[in-house]
Amino acid sequence: MQIVCLDLEGVLVPEIWIEFATRTGIPELRRTTRDEPDYDKLMKYRLALLAKHRLGLPDIQQVIAAMGPFDGARAFVDGLRESYQLIILSDTFYEFAHPLMRQLGWPTLFCHSLEAAADGMLVRYHLRMPDQKREAVRRLKELRFTVVAAGDSYNDTAMLAEAHAGILFHPPENVIREFPQFPVTRSFSELRQAIDTAFSACSKRRD
Repeated sequence: MQIVCLDLEGVLVPEIWIEFATRTGIPELRRTTRDEPDYDKLMKYRLALLAKHRLGLPDIQQVIAAMGPFDGARAFVDGLRESYQLIILSDTFYEFAHPLMRQLGWPTLFCHSLEAAADGMLVRYHLRMPDQKREAVRRLKELRFTVVAAGDSYNDTAMLAEAHAGILFHPPENVIREFPQFPVTRSFSELRQAIDTAFSACSKRRD
């Protein structure tokens, strides 16, 4: 059985925190792990900003729903699911991704979760587990699935390396330079072709 594992943000939908910062006019929310590598510290900073601006989960979901997936993402997902099993592996949160998953036709999503108080204000976050993208791919391989993975940035490279084949999609130039072993694609048609080619190569190696 063949499974495609895709990152979400930067592949199927915009970067949620950056887009959310733009749409709410709160530039401090553009801060990412490139600015603050300590993820726990970064998330506490984000939650404090949301509380300061009195943005609860319903407000956030409303803004995220207005973002929408990238053009062509839904057709790409639907096409993949006709030929392969598909799992979205993301470092986002179910509560953020929910409106976008609806627009993508509810593909399977593995990510993290947020905890909200009765008034809708976010109070804490819960990681599924450390390095969950790579660990998920590893477990799928143990179940004897052939896995092809695609993502766009640093936090995807462990997943790409763990898979039977890894593909970069619209990556920044520094990622291309540091990970030349992964083929680079820049459109959904190129990505689909690369996925098909990777599975074909995996089948030939087994033969």
